[in-house]
Amino acid sequence: MGFFDSEVVQQEAKQLFEDYQSLMQLGSEYGKFDREGKKIFIEKMEQLMERYRIFMKRFELSEDFMAQMTVQQLKTQLSQFGVTPEQMFDQMHMTLERMKSEIKD
Repeated sequence: MGFFDSEVVQQEAKQLFEDYQSLMQLGSEYGKFDREGKKIFIEKMEQLMERYRIFMKRFELSEDFMAQMTVQQLKTQLSQFGVTPEQMFDQMHMTLERMKSEIKD
Protein backbone atom coordinates (compact mmCIF):
# COMPACT_ATOMS: atom_id res chain seq x y z
CA MET A 1 0.00 0.00 0.00
CA GLY A 2 1.28 3.47 -0.88
CA PHE A 3 1.77 6.17 1.70
CA PHE A 4 -1.18 8.20 0.42
CA ASP A 5 -3.41 5.11 0.26
CA SER A 6 -3.40 4.91 4.05
CA GLU A 7 -6.70 6.02 5.53
CA VAL A 8 -4.84 7.28 8.61
CA VAL A 9 -2.58 9.50 6.46
CA GLN A 10 -5.54 10.81 4.48
CA GLN A 11 -7.54 11.57 7.62
CA GLU A 12 -4.64 13.33 9.35
CA ALA A 13 -3.90 15.40 6.23
CA LYS A 14 -7.57 16.39 5.97
CA GLN A 15 -7.75 17.25 9.69
CA LEU A 16 -4.51 19.26 9.59
CA PHE A 17 -5.76 21.26 6.61
CA GLU A 18 -9.17 21.91 8.20
CA ASP A 19 -7.63 22.89 11.54
CA TYR A 20 -5.15 25.20 9.78
CA GLN A 21 -7.95 26.83 7.75
CA SER A 22 -10.02 27.38 10.91
CA LEU A 23 -7.11 28.86 12.85
CA MET A 24 -6.17 31.18 10.00
CA GLN A 25 -9.74 32.41 9.75
CA LEU A 26 -9.89 32.89 13.51
CA GLY A 27 -6.44 34.52 13.49
CA SER A 28 -7.71 37.33 11.30
CA GLU A 29 -9.50 38.55 14.45
CA TYR A 30 -6.42 38.11 16.68
CA GLY A 31 -6.11 41.84 17.41
CA LYS A 32 -9.59 41.82 18.94
CA PHE A 33 -8.86 38.92 21.31
CA ASP A 34 -8.45 39.55 25.01
CA ARG A 35 -5.29 38.30 26.73
CA GLU A 36 -6.72 34.82 27.44
CA GLY A 37 -8.01 34.50 23.88
CA LYS A 38 -4.56 35.32 22.54
CA LYS A 39 -2.97 32.72 24.83
CA ILE A 40 -5.43 30.06 23.65
CA PHE A 41 -4.85 30.97 19.99
CA ILE A 42 -1.06 30.75 20.38
CA GLU A 43 -1.38 27.41 22.18
CA LYS A 44 -3.59 26.02 19.39
CA MET A 45 -1.09 27.23 16.77
CA GLU A 46 1.77 25.55 18.64
CA GLN A 47 -0.18 22.29 18.77
CA LEU A 48 -0.95 22.51 15.06
CA MET A 49 2.70 23.21 14.18
CA GLU A 50 3.81 20.19 16.22
CA ARG A 51 1.25 17.98 14.46
CA TYR A 52 2.43 19.31 11.10
CA ARG A 53 6.09 18.71 12.00
CA ILE A 54 5.30 15.09 12.94
CA PHE A 55 3.24 14.62 9.78
CA MET A 56 6.11 15.88 7.63
CA LYS A 57 8.58 13.64 9.47
CA ARG A 58 6.42 10.65 8.47
CA PHE A 59 6.84 11.72 4.84
CA GLU A 60 10.60 12.01 5.26
CA LEU A 61 10.91 8.60 6.87
CA SER A 62 8.66 6.84 4.39
CA GLU A 63 10.23 4.85 1.59
CA ASP A 64 7.16 5.46 -0.56
CA PHE A 65 8.07 7.22 -3.81
CA MET A 66 5.14 9.66 -3.67
CA ALA A 67 5.94 10.60 -0.06
CA GLN A 68 9.54 11.31 -1.06
CA MET A 69 8.35 13.36 -4.04
CA THR A 70 6.13 15.41 -1.70
CA VAL A 71 9.09 16.14 0.56
CA GLN A 72 11.18 17.20 -2.44
CA GLN A 73 8.39 19.44 -3.75
CA LEU A 74 8.10 21.16 -0.37
CA LYS A 75 11.86 21.67 -0.22
CA THR A 76 11.87 23.07 -3.75
CA GLN A 77 8.98 25.44 -3.04
CA LEU A 78 10.55 26.68 0.18
CA SER A 79 13.96 27.08 -1.44
CA GLN A 80 12.38 29.64 -3.78
CA PHE A 81 11.91 31.74 -0.64
CA GLY A 82 15.40 30.92 0.59
CA VAL A 83 14.35 28.65 3.47
CA THR A 84 14.47 24.98 4.36
CA PRO A 85 11.58 23.13 6.03
CA GLU A 86 13.48 23.29 9.34
CA GLN A 87 13.96 27.05 8.98
CA MET A 88 10.25 27.38 8.21
CA PHE A 89 9.37 25.61 11.47
CA ASP A 90 11.96 27.66 13.37
CA GLN A 91 10.51 30.90 12.00
CA MET A 92 6.99 29.84 12.96
CA HIS A 93 8.23 28.99 16.44
CA MET A 94 9.98 32.36 16.79
CA THR A 95 6.82 34.17 15.65
CA LEU A 96 4.74 32.35 18.25
CA GLU A 97 7.35 33.08 20.93
CA ARG A 98 7.27 36.78 20.00
CA MET A 99 3.47 36.75 20.17
CA LYS A 100 3.70 35.16 23.63
CA SER A 101 6.15 37.79 24.86
CA GLU A 102 3.80 40.55 23.71
CA ILE A 103 1.01 39.31 26.00
CA LYS A 104 3.06 38.62 29.13
CA ASP A 105 2.18 40.65 32.23
